[in-house]
This record gives sequence, structure tokens and C-alpha cells, in this order.
Amino acid sequence: MTTTPTPTGANPMPPQTRSLLREPAFLRLWAGTTASGLATWALPFVLGLAVLHRDLGAAGLGLVLAARTAGFLVAVAVGGVLADRHSRRAVVLWSALMAAAAAPLLTAGLGHSVALMTAAAALAGAGQGACRPAFQALTAETVAPEDRQRANAAITMAVRSSTLAGPVLTSLLATFLDVRTLLLGIGLLWLIAALVPGRGARAAAEPLDEPMPRTGFRTDFLEGMREARRHPWFLAGLAALGAVITLGYSATSVALPLISRDRYGTEWVLAAAMTGYTLGALGGAAVIARWRPRSQGLVAFAGLAAYGFAPLSLMLPVHPLLVVAGYVLAGVGIELFNVPWFTAAQREVAPDKLARVSSLDFLVSYGLAPVGLALITPAVHAFGATAVLAACTVVCFLVPAAAALVPTARHFARTPRAPLVRPGAPARR
Repeated sequence: MTTTPTPTGANPMPPQTRSLLREPAFLRLWAGTTASGLATWALPFVLGLAVLHRDLGAAGLGLVLAARTAGFLVAVAVGGVLADRHSRRAVVLWSALMAAAAAPLLTAGLGHSVALMTAAAALAGAGQGACRPAFQALTAETVAPEDRQRANAAITMAVRSSTLAGPVLTSLLATFLDVRTLLLGIGLLWLIAALVPGRGARAAAEPLDEPMPRTGFRTDFLEGMREARRHPWFLAGLAALGAVITLGYSATSVALPLISRDRYGTEWVLAAAMTGYTLGALGGAAVIARWRPRSQGLVAFAGLAAYGFAPLSLMLPVHPLLVVAGYVLAGVGIELFNVPWFTAAQREVAPDKLARVSSLDFLVSYGLAPVGLALITPAVHAFGATAVLAACTVVCFLVPAAAALVPTARHFARTPRAPLVRPGAPARR
């Protein structure tokens, strides 16, 4: 990526501020990713309603959700390889259609066959997992490099908004529609994710009709891992993210409901903290959409370390508003990390290996969370919630700080990158 020089003696024109949502190609991509994010969030919520309606037992719910996670983890690695071998648009299409096909199967099994619902959930998870790295690579194909940070922020804000408004909207719909109809609605969202996005500009200019030489899945996946190792900042970020998810996220997921109930005697703290986290994430995404710090890696790792305020706020019997404030800070920080992290991968990683490298990110993000949840609960029983939260707080603060010391981590790049300047009225792709 090169920087267009500013003519000597001329004042550079200000960068364009036209909304990306007015660009048809990005609007279609944004709509598709938003639909997939909403469908991903909605499934466990709607299945929870099925438990309330006694159409599904608690044990069955656990089995179905576990099958979805397993399907995701298997498919995300496969999807990364396929998205680098073939058209990213085609991988999004077929993986989202696979997730959509799971909806009527879930509906058929509801109240009749947990085995059918488990298989359908695995299919839904596989579709979700296969499309995630393909969407990341498709964003790089659709959006010009100088606009990718805004694009990633816009996508993040849409997904966060859906998690904020989704429970209220779904609860309202549940007063008029039964669980089976809601499950079919999730299938409709996956159809939107499958059919609405278009092909990226680069893919349209350079059709991928000639497939890559077939070297085997294992070889292709290992090639993606070798590409990841070429970027020390990526490995450092992956390690820090894994530590925060495994300990910080898992500890707060277990401790917050217990502390809300036992210490404060109300579910209000639980609801307010989670709402504060989402609002903070929206604020963080809005800030980083426009802010271009000189040392974006340092800012990103500082944001990731801010998640430590969540377990810190739960350690001592403080006023509940301080708990909410801790979660707001954690939410702001997580998007100060996420958006530059995604943007840097789209910029620095070789384009033909981007989906495979992105799949490593999602494997860590989704794969370590269940491990952490399985470890934290017995640790709380053995050592007490305060000791576990203290250890997790230290990890959340120190591991990202250590990751920031890794070579190339300061800028999420091998060398500092000058900001892009777009003079005059540049042509847009």
C-alpha cells in the first residue's frame, strides 16, 4: 500500500467523509454481516425461550449449544482454507445457506427429537464458522484500504446494536409468535447473509475461476499458520486475546450473575453491567472509526487490557454503579482493540492467506472461552471468587502490556505507516 504524496505548496484537501453506508457494495456487505451476527446471537436466546416454554429441557439446551460450538470450531478452520482457495463470496453464500437450512431442522426437532436438534445445531454452527473468515477477507476485497477501519467499526457497531436491542425485540416478537416461527426467522436472517453481499471489487476485476493448485487441507492450513508467524504483532495479539478470553471473560461470565444475586440481592446489576458493556463497545467503535493514533498497536493493547476493569470491579463490595462503570470501560477497550486488529490483518496479511489467518483468530476467540468457563467454576469453589477475580485482573492487565513489547506490536505493522492522504476528488473503487 502506498501513500499518495501531497503536492508541494498545496494544502491537502480534507478526506472524504461520505458515509460508507451510501456505498452500494459496502452496504450489501454490511447488511449481510449484520444479519449473520444477529442470527448468531439470536439462536441461544430463542432456544432459551424454548426451555421456558418447556419445549426443550435444560440438559437438551446444553447439548444443542455444545453441538453448535463444536460445529463452529471444526468449520472455521475449513472455511478459512476454502475462502483462500475459492471465491470468498461463494464461501459466504454456501456457508450461510447451510446455517439457514438448519433452522427448519431445529423447528422439526423442537419438542420431538433432541438428537435432530443437536445435529441441526452442529450444522448451524458449521455454517456460522465457515462464513466468519470469509466475511473478513471479503471486507478487504470490498472496501478500499483507507476506509477499512471505518468499515470494521460500522460492522461492529451494527452487531453490538443488535445484541443491545435484540432481547427486547425478540421478547416482543415472542408475545405474538411461537418459538418455531422465531427459529424460522433466524433461518431468514441467514438467507439475507447468504444472498445480499456482492463480490468484492478485487474479485470482480480478477475472477477466481482458476482454482489454486490443490495441495491438501493440512498443507494449506499450515501455510496459513506460517503466514501468521511472519507477523509477530499478530501472534502477540492472539496470545493476549486468548489470555483475556480464557481468564477475564470466563471469570466475569461466571462471577457476575453470582455477585449480582448474592452481594447486591438483585438481577439489576447483572442487566446493567451487560448493557453498560455493550454501550461502551458502541462508544469505543464510534471513537476508533475516526481516530488514527500514531501507535495504533499500543492503543489497541491498552484497550484490551482495559477488560481487567470488569473483574476488578467485582472483587470488592463497591457501589453497583462502579461495577457498571468497570464494564463500560471494558466495552470501550475491547473495540479499541478489535477494530484496529481486524483492520491490520486485512492490511498486513498476504491477501491470498487472509482467510486462513483470520480463522486462527476465531479459533482462539471461540475455542478458549468454553475451556475458561470449565476451569473457572471449580477454581471459584476451591479458592473463592475474590482470589480468582484478583488473578484474572492481573492477567488482563499484564499480558496485553507484555504483548505490546513484542517487535512490530507498536504499529501492528513491520514499519510505521504514514496516514493515507486523498487529494482532490479521488476515484473510488
